[in-house]
Amino acid sequence: MKIWQGELCGSVADGVYTFLGVPYAAPPFGANRLLPPQPVESWDGVRDATRFGAEPPQVSPPWSVLGRAGTGEDCLNLNIWTPDLAAGLPVMVWVPGGMFEIGSKALYNGSHFACDGVVCVVISYRVGAEGFLYLADGYANLGLLDQVAALEWVRDNITAFGGDPANVTIFGESAGAMSVGTLLSMPRAEGLFRRAIAQSGAAHQVLTAEAAQRIGRYLAEKLGVAPTQKAIAAVPVEQLLAAQAELKEELLTHPDPQRWGQEVVTSTLPWQPVIDGQVIPGPPINRIAAGASAQADVIVGTNTDDWRLFSVFSGAIDQISKQVLTGPVGVYGHRALAAYGLPLETALAAYRAAYPDATAGDLLTAVQTDWWVRIPAIRLADAHVNATSGTYMYEFAWSSPQFNGRLGAVHALEIPFIFDTLDKDLPLLGPLLGPNPPQQLADTMHAAWVGFATNGDPGWPTYDLGRRATMRFNTTSQVVDDPRAWERVLWEGIR
Repeated sequence: MKIWQGELCGSVADGVYTFLGVPYAAPPFGANRLLPPQPVESWDGVRDATRFGAEPPQVSPPWSVLGRAGTGEDCLNLNIWTPDLAAGLPVMVWVPGGMFEIGSKALYNGSHFACDGVVCVVISYRVGAEGFLYLADGYANLGLLDQVAALEWVRDNITAFGGDPANVTIFGESAGAMSVGTLLSMPRAEGLFRRAIAQSGAAHQVLTAEAAQRIGRYLAEKLGVAPTQKAIAAVPVEQLLAAQAELKEELLTHPDPQRWGQEVVTSTLPWQPVIDGQVIPGPPINRIAAGASAQADVIVGTNTDDWRLFSVFSGAIDQISKQVLTGPVGVYGHRALAAYGLPLETALAAYRAAYPDATAGDLLTAVQTDWWVRIPAIRLADAHVNATSGTYMYEFAWSSPQFNGRLGAVHALEIPFIFDTLDKDLPLLGPLLGPNPPQQLADTMHAAWVGFATNGDPGWPTYDLGRRATMRFNTTSQVVDDPRAWERVLWEGIR
């Protein structure tokens, strides 16, 4: 396989060609550290594309024990699965999630998309301070600029892998979906994709420049260096990661809104996209409402119990008392209902009416699901409705049998269904599925995503502001109208 940078040696099995660790930008270290992504240099000879490439440096990567891929400097690379090297097929580009702090291409297998006539690409991008540090003298949103560079590489090279550069769908989950929502608003990303899918994430999660620079100054204090891009770029990677970990621990244990800002305390995300006036000119949701990406078809959706994943896994759901739930933010941080901006008594009454048997922990996770993903998804769908492209909404409702059924339809549970990889040995995600996940649900969701990427039609009615048609995916899937009306009204003007 030849591309303009050089020759690649991939692999082929069961009619699917696989190319792993293909660089789309130069290593972002050395002279390139904390700078926008630089072009890939060409190489001599044949580059091995049969093994996973390095992942971006990050704090405590959860897959390090899995033996799949390590971190390293040559980390701006991508994986490709294709059934045909000369077919002009639709392309799907997956943006991994991970709180803008962690992430791995090696967790995803795009071979079943290839089996169904789609060229599947999974990308990496810088995370944590390497990707989202912002100081007055530096560049903002480097992780997002990495994503743009990957999409530019796809535009310029995917024809060689059998893909159609004019028919690209970007999709992602969690921070990957928040990235997708942000890319919809970004001038730099215009024209690089035709369609977009945001799974449990939308277009709300950004910091102001002031908040981001404050976090950058705190990091510099911990490192003992000047709060400048040049000074931090000179710090060894491991030292920077250690300081990042200290900063995050301080945020979690001392969640003072006066120090961190309310949005950072609520999200617990010190590293995230920032409204810098250039890469992100304004709040993404506002730009989309004003017409950004009006030509792009969009699917947006959430899982019924998204945020229960974290509280059930950690056991925190059983540690939330009414005192914590109704307590001050400065003491309890994101565990206090007041952190989410709803009037306390009104919110308690509304959620107790909707969930009469819920514990305090159950109520908190329901509010967190709405704040993090459900309300932003509804707002994105509302903002994107237009006469020139399709808007579609879904809710994933299949409940995991794990943890004695306490999980529900949690965050990330839909991913193996969409990738149709229930039969694979899935790190991290596999244990959520239980012993007999329903293959028919994977067939339905995977086909919907393939259909959407191919021709813009996932197989259910478009979303409009009257009906608000929403596909609810379960063992029996059906369209429901405006299924979250009370939450949508309750959060009006707040989220």
